[in-house]
Amino acid sequence: MKPDMFRQPVTILVGLGYPVEIRGVMDAYRHLLEWPTTLRDTAHSVALKGCQAALRGEIEAETARGLFAAFADKHDLMAPEMLAIAASRMRGNRGPHAR
Repeated sequence: MKPDMFRQPVTILVGLGYPVEIRGVMDAYRHLLEWPTTLRDTAHSVALKGCQAALRGEIEAETARGLFAAFADKHDLMAPEMLAIAASRMRGNRGPHAR
């Protein structure tokens, strides 16, 4: 695995609710650069600086991931846990003991 890749992607919703996986520091950095200037706040600034530091090798990619995830959560960008939803539907359709 590349040093700038996240162990687990951060899935966010873009546009009209289209899920996109942010797989690494560069993906997160690009998303933050495209964020509208008028909507930038402290969470954006911290996440952007974290990504820049990770790209320079000053902090771990997972630290930048945490900062980006906090930014995404604050701005309600996080996608619902698709696997948890699918699993709950499977249990509901097959009974309480289905796996």
